[in-house]
Amino acid sequence: MKLSICTDVMGDLPFTEMLDKCVALGVEGIEMTGGGWSPAPHFRADELLADKGLLKQRMNEIEARGLEIAALNCSGNPLDPGALGERHRKQIEQTFRLAGEIGVKKIVTMSGLPAAAPGDSVPNWLVYTKSWPEEMPERDRYQWEDCAFPYWHRLVKLSKEVGVEKIALENFSAMLVWNPETLFRLRNEVGPMVGMNLDPSHLFWKGACPIAGARALGDAIHHVHGKDTRIERGLADVNGLLELREVTDVANRAWNYVAVGAGHDLQWWKEFFSVVRMLGYNDWVSLEMEDFTMSTEAGIQSSIDALQQTISR
Repeated sequence: MKLSICTDVMGDLPFTEMLDKCVALGVEGIEMTGGGWSPAPHFRADELLADKGLLKQRMNEIEARGLEIAALNCSGNPLDPGALGERHRKQIEQTFRLAGEIGVKKIVTMSGLPAAAPGDSVPNWLVYTKSWPEEMPERDRYQWEDCAFPYWHRLVKLSKEVGVEKIALENFSAMLVWNPETLFRLRNEVGPMVGMNLDPSHLFWKGACPIAGARALGDAIHHVHGKDTRIERGLADVNGLLELREVTDVANRAWNYVAVGAGHDLQWWKEFFSVVRMLGYNDWVSLEMEDFTMSTEAGIQSSIDALQQTISR
């Protein structure tokens, strides 16, 4: 396994300073984020597709520092029924085409989440029982069969055309694909090019075990994020794990995204990476830093230190 970092966390730095910081941190690769919900300015697909000179310059800067692009990341909601979905679909397609231009074989993104019925204007995460109300089975069918399957068949076709080999969907909340079971529901329809970006942090707060999830996924693990979650003692016991507070309201939340090792100890992370490696994944592990309980610099450095000690080389 090799260590990379999602560049979102350094979105305030100029491109070359961001690369120099990656080198100083000791990572071997970069998961270049751009488009979708990412504000990072470093590797915007529309800009680079339109300016091949700029693209060549950026690639030369990366190569000069001995870094590799672990993946291109364009995370958003391509199934949103409104303008946001239209924008994200365009940006995701541009990201795939950019990957084809520069020979990157892996894209990290999200499955998307549609509305629950034709004419609805808001995405609807249906995570309550299909038993009630009686409209639920049709809402579920509509989201998957009418919205998700056609879109993902088209995107898999585009991937083959441009030379992308793996699409890694993050098991993020408020997406159709949010755990191993939902990943296989899509994968069984559109094929094995679609796999999971296994992010333990999201499974933790959903009450699942990422190690058990890895075993269930097997060769459907296409990418791994190094990101931790801490269930906050006492608070989660009162209101449960469904959390609506702002991510910055860390003192009052039932759970928080935290630096690697601040939620689960290094023994847990060693076992996780050992199992993932045992199952055949020997590729990039990307740090995704979203800890608001400490400074960004401290979160990055402590996470890098923890991952360097625990990934299976």
